[in-house]
Amino acid sequence: MDKRDVDVAIIGAGTAGMVAYQRVRKVTDRVVLIEGEQYGTTCARVGCMPSKLLIAAAERAHDVATAEHFGVLAGEVRVDGRRVMERVRVERDRFVAPVVHSMESLPEAHRLMGHARFVDGHRLDVGGHTEVQAGRIIIATGSRANIPGMLKEAKDRLIVNDDVFDWQDLPGSVAVFGPGVIGLELGQALSRLGVRVRLFGIGGGIGSLRDEKIRDYALKIFGKEFALSPKADTKKVERTEQGVKVTWQENGKEHQETFDYLLAATGRRPNVDNLDIQNAGIELDDRGMPDFDAYTLRCGDSHIFIAGDVNNHRPLLHEAADEGRIAGDNAAAWPEVKVGLRKTPLAVVFCEPQIASVGLTIDQVDAKCQGRFAVGEVSFEDQGRSKVINKDRGLLRVYGEHGSGLFMGAEMFGPAAEHIAHLLAWSVQQRLTVSKMLEMPFYHPVIEEGLRTALKDLNRNLNIGPQPAEGCMDCGPGV
Repeated sequence: MDKRDVDVAIIGAGTAGMVAYQRVRKVTDRVVLIEGEQYGTTCARVGCMPSKLLIAAAERAHDVATAEHFGVLAGEVRVDGRRVMERVRVERDRFVAPVVHSMESLPEAHRLMGHARFVDGHRLDVGGHTEVQAGRIIIATGSRANIPGMLKEAKDRLIVNDDVFDWQDLPGSVAVFGPGVIGLELGQALSRLGVRVRLFGIGGGIGSLRDEKIRDYALKIFGKEFALSPKADTKKVERTEQGVKVTWQENGKEHQETFDYLLAATGRRPNVDNLDIQNAGIELDDRGMPDFDAYTLRCGDSHIFIAGDVNNHRPLLHEAADEGRIAGDNAAAWPEVKVGLRKTPLAVVFCEPQIASVGLTIDQVDAKCQGRFAVGEVSFEDQGRSKVINKDRGLLRVYGEHGSGLFMGAEMFGPAAEHIAHLLAWSVQQRLTVSKMLEMPFYHPVIEEGLRTALKDLNRNLNIGPQPAEGCMDCGPGV
């Protein structure tokens, strides 16, 4: 067995691992980056980018199908599934290629291929061929799809999101289990591309929504577009000659439906279970997960750090990059460990209408402010620009603290949520008050004027501050 002695070993060459490597290398050349199977981040290979390619095709199909609303007669929409999936695969590979190239261009002494396992707190067995002795270790092994046992009865027709992007053609029908971010994005996209879809949930949730009023509104909207069973009691999944038969109870009745495939979008599982992490000498919780500090990424008081999706703290690409930076800096500077900057929480779901959450959720605001907060809202059903472009569906709710007038967070289901969410995240991070936000310019006519309406409503409901002047009243509510 080969042996390597390094200052820092990084397990996992995804976003967090790559950023951590870049930070460590600024301080020491005695570093190794270990990857289990293949280079290419989750985002580029099976996550953010290929899913947005599929969604982009679905949006074009939907635009054509609804063009008659504008007096544009586009004729019958015909989706060429082979061409759709060919573009997804080709463009996906273009996103992956530079990531793979950047990894392969690293010095050979800095990279290892093989599954890593802890021998003890400082030693790693990599693929049975190399032993790495490391002063510090960063765990950045990412996550994988979690599949409940019942769904495995779909057998060869069971897929996860990774599999979708290797399809040669679109299937006729898909049962999507899990109405979270992945299930909602892919389910709606497939439906708009002509695939018969039913989206199954358990607890009545949808996307990442936590605000009950917005969640109920979103369920109503999505339920009009595709088959949605948010509170299904699934009794049986079985592989038949025709495909996958699902039996479930809903609203007091039993239902059966057969699909070509079953897509399990039932959450992600941190990749710690194959690391022999029990040998690392760190505290683990009852799920086998390391206890760690979210601001230093340090596991207990050890020399081991955990960054990216594997810690399941904020499993998003921009957060993984930030965590890689924090963990890399601290591993390089060991034994000096510093608190890193954690940015305002920001999340977007690329369904249509889009979903976005910023800052604290309504439950977190309630807990932090002990009930001393106010809510403002706007419906986009009567918002000027939204009606012009036929995107007049949605609801935005914004939260502020009584007394200080600080803007605390927001949740949105509506048009341009990905852009409005950034404005709101910047406002939270700058610790702006609601009145200060209302001093900012708002052009006319834009969707952001709906944001101004929500902020005005919030400002009126807060028990501090003067009321802002009314805006343009000639174009209807929301402007």
